[in-house]
Amino acid sequence: MQGRRNKVYKKQRPEKINSSKSAAEIVRELKGQGSPASSYRERSLKIHGLICAKCAREFDYKDRHLLTVHHRDGNPGNNPPDGSNWENLCVYCHEDEHSRGLLGDYLSDKR
Repeated sequence: MQGRRNKVYKKQRPEKINSSKSAAEIVRELKGQGSPASSYRERSLKIHGLICAKCAREFDYKDRHLLTVHHRDGNPGNNPPDGSNWENLCVYCHEDEHSRGLLGDYLSDKR
C-alpha cells in the first residue's frame, strides 16, 4: 500500500494535430459553421419578424439581440422548419414566461 501513495501519475496530453491551415483559417471555418441554435433563431426572426409575440414591442437590427426564441412546447430540440413551435419574445417576456411556473408552485405550496 505504501508504494501506491508515492506513485506519481503523469497526465496524458492530447495529441497535436499537424495542420497546414493557419489559425485565422481555422477560426473562419468555425465561425462559418455556426451553432444549430443560431440557425433556428435566424429562421424564427425571418418568419415571425422583429417583434415580441407577447408585449408587441418592435425591434430593429441594432437591438435584435434582445429578442429570443421561445419553444412553445418547452422542447428546444423541436425545431420544425415552418416555425410552428417558436415565438419570438423579448428577454423580459421570455423570463416572465419561464418564471410563471415557479411562482405558481411557490404560491400554491407545491414544493
